[in-house]
Amino acid sequence: MSGDCFICKKHKGLIQTVGEMIYEDDFVYVGHIDSNGKPNYLGHIMIDLKRHVPTLAEMEPEEAKAFGFIMSRVSKALKETEGAEHIYAVVSGNAVPHLHMHLVARYPGTPEEYWGPFAVYDSPTARMGDDIDVNEVCRRIGTFLEKRDEG
Repeated sequence: MSGDCFICKKHKGLIQTVGEMIYEDDFVYVGHIDSNGKPNYLGHIMIDLKRHVPTLAEMEPEEAKAFGFIMSRVSKALKETEGAEHIYAVVSGNAVPHLHMHLVARYPGTPEEYWGPFAVYDSPTARMGDDIDVNEVCRRIGTFLEKRDEG
């Protein structure tokens, strides 16, 4: 863990974020993005690598397998449980040098000028919600993932 890393602190329980844990295993943690008290864009999911590394290039093979697998599964869950028509996947690392991926749902009816992983936030049809709505999204996606594990 890096002492001042936001994601490491979150995983240690030192920072509380909105929403419920969607999925966790030995390598990854999946949750909803926290908009710091502002309305939340529903369906903006974060996949964090648990081990503190800055970029995709530093992943071990078993981490890369887990990361790619959960990225695919959560994307499918966003389509099936939330009705997303497209999923944007972004790894930036500019603000927080701990590998994490943004998965951002785009919903039907989003005007094309608002297509893009962060432009969807400004769409007049953006699905925004409060902490209760975020928890409901987290539960639906988590339940979808659990059912896929069982069957």
